[in-house]
Amino acid sequence: MSIPRTPLLLGLAGLLPFLWGALTVLRPDLGLWTAQNIGPRFAGPYVGLFYGAVILSFMSGVLWGFATRLSGAQATSGYVLSVLPALWAFFMTGGGPATAAIYLIIGFIGLLGLDWLFWRYGVAPEWWMQLRVLLTVIVVACLGVGVFP
Repeated sequence: MSIPRTPLLLGLAGLLPFLWGALTVLRPDLGLWTAQNIGPRFAGPYVGLFYGAVILSFMSGVLWGFATRLSGAQATSGYVLSVLPALWAFFMTGGGPATAAIYLIIGFIGLLGLDWLFWRYGVAPEWWMQLRVLLTVIVVACLGVGVFP
């Protein structure tokens, strides 16, 4: 099954801060311009780090929504697992930009595993993993630019 147009377009639009962050790392002149004119939080690795923590938290909410479709012990484990991405982002994104990026990369890879689990449980849409793999690969690559320039 193909990814419906609206989730695909919104998912791709959600990549813009990650792509911008990677671009401003690869193009220091653009990063400097951004820092001076828009603010340093929107340049270099910082935009990807901040936004990455936001997105992991957002995805916890998405997984919570999937957990509502489960019952019994599966629902309990679904609710517990759904809060992990937000907690991961909260506790693991300190320690400087390279360390935070590495932990965010691990968080997004772990999130992909949770996506698969909820998809396997049958509570995520059929097309879910197609979208999540695509977005995760791009997010991990963008965050990696800040770690491995």
